[in-house]
Amino acid sequence: MEKAFTIFLSTLFLLMDSSLMTQTNITTDQLALLSLRSQIISDPFHFLDESWSPATSVCHWVGVTCGSRHQRVKSLNLSNMALIGRIPGEFGNLSFLVSLDLGRNNFHGNLPQEMTRLCRLKFLDLSFNNFSGKVPSWFGFLHQLQFLYLGNNSFTGSIPSSFLIFPNLRL
Repeated sequence: MEKAFTIFLSTLFLLMDSSLMTQTNITTDQLALLSLRSQIISDPFHFLDESWSPATSVCHWVGVTCGSRHQRVKSLNLSNMALIGRIPGEFGNLSFLVSLDLGRNNFHGNLPQEMTRLCRLKFLDLSFNNFSGKVPSWFGFLHQLQFLYLGNNSFTGSIPSSFLIFPNLRL
């Protein structure tokens, strides 16, 4: 009897957890951005220190633009802020993101594969950072992508052939 009750509770918690994971809203966006913030080890001009607070709506944070229809993060522009850090996997939870500009900072490391979930992304500027590893072939899964700027990083290898199937993509 006790074992059956334990299994019942475990199943109930699993169902609750999976239903919470499938419900995405502005809180999901906030958690993704706070995860990014936690990976930034230097913000010399205090752009994010002063504005990225859970007490303030994400839509009022520096660099963030929300859509009027869904009130979800649709654009993130943190270019030219001298930020140093990494991109966390949680960043892929910004499912309404259309434009991402992290150019001219010092982000480094590999790009997380979870970014394949940014299926609405049309504009991506990662230039003038220090990203490393091979140019991710998963960029080919971003079917809406039209502009991709990767120059002046430490990527290795050649541009994957998966990029060639998008006639509107400008590299």
